[in-house]
Amino acid sequence: MALPKIKYVRAFTATGGGADYHDQTGAHWIDDHIATPMSRYPEYRESRRSFGINVLGTLVVEIEADDGTIGFAVTTGGEPACYIVEKHLARFLEGRNPADYEKIWDQMYFSTQYYGRKGLVVNAISGVDLALWDLLGKLRGEPVHQLLGGPVRDELQFYATGARPDVAKELGFIGGKMPLHHGPAEGLEGLHKNVAMLADMRAKVGDDFWLMYDCWMALDVDYATRLAIACHEHGLKWLEEAISPDDYWGYAELKRNVPKGMLVTTGEHEATRWGFRMLLEMDCCDIIQPDVGWCGGVTELLKISALADAKGKMVVPHGSSVYSYHFVITRHNSPFAEFLMMHPGPTEVVPMFAPQLLGEPVPVNGRIKASQLDKPGFGVELNRDVPLNRPYTH
Repeated sequence: MALPKIKYVRAFTATGGGADYHDQTGAHWIDDHIATPMSRYPEYRESRRSFGINVLGTLVVEIEADDGTIGFAVTTGGEPACYIVEKHLARFLEGRNPADYEKIWDQMYFSTQYYGRKGLVVNAISGVDLALWDLLGKLRGEPVHQLLGGPVRDELQFYATGARPDVAKELGFIGGKMPLHHGPAEGLEGLHKNVAMLADMRAKVGDDFWLMYDCWMALDVDYATRLAIACHEHGLKWLEEAISPDDYWGYAELKRNVPKGMLVTTGEHEATRWGFRMLLEMDCCDIIQPDVGWCGGVTELLKISALADAKGKMVVPHGSSVYSYHFVITRHNSPFAEFLMMHPGPTEVVPMFAPQLLGEPVPVNGRIKASQLDKPGFGVELNRDVPLNRPYTH
């Protein structure tokens, strides 16, 4: 059956949580004193918003077909990404068959390679790609996971990212990943505080609950190694994104350095099959963590996952709500998923990308049934009550 052609591509910005989940107001665990690459500067140590982590806002991409069906997606990128989508990428979609996602992705990526390859440009490409998959699912009346081959299990199970793994355990999650609070600039005292925080949480959750540390690119190899060794006796499951995402050599060294049984994970800020090929071939980590809204979209995530599968590595995407759920449920090498606890406490389970998505499923007892993902496309709708701004047209 012939599909209607793509008629319009539109790009909007939105602010206030949602895809740009750091864009919070008031007290929130995600904006606490958390180790970052900017923690070396005391003036940017107490708040991640202070150095501009939330300046871009959300990118909303809509792709409308000739019959009026609209696919959409949200990711980060804000106004600069809108410009890229409207002024550059739209030409590769309008008038095309929405099933031609391979050709469309290839043209978007290689036409922007001279100023793109990673970061903001690939975020924009990811948003377009996700909206395209949403449109394709709606046109075919199928959920995206069915387009990817269908579920390989009946439910998703989750670990929770947030400041309260003890609460996450009570809520039924399989593990809790905490933000690391103190970086190398805070010296030995900071290191001891990091270890003490893990020890305290281990005492609260018992021996069998997973505990992990998210280091958000804040450390160097020496500090990360000392932290891993000091945390080993408290059962740290993995050390995540400990150093700069560009330092593949450092990751390979860190993986050799950590105690046996502890995992090194990274990839949240990596992009495309070529970036992940470096991580995999240089044996930089045990688990790769691509964000489907940043790494190139579903089209590229399939290639990244195949590379990892061939290397015997797990793919556990960075928390991206339904956009990763539809992928994880179809892959044996993605045995569990991440859930970002976006409650300020965090002491409750709330939708991850609120207020921008309507109908977003959330874990109950740390799980989501595959049947909850059975609506066409990604199964969510755009909240039209959220103010959208279209800064550019074409």
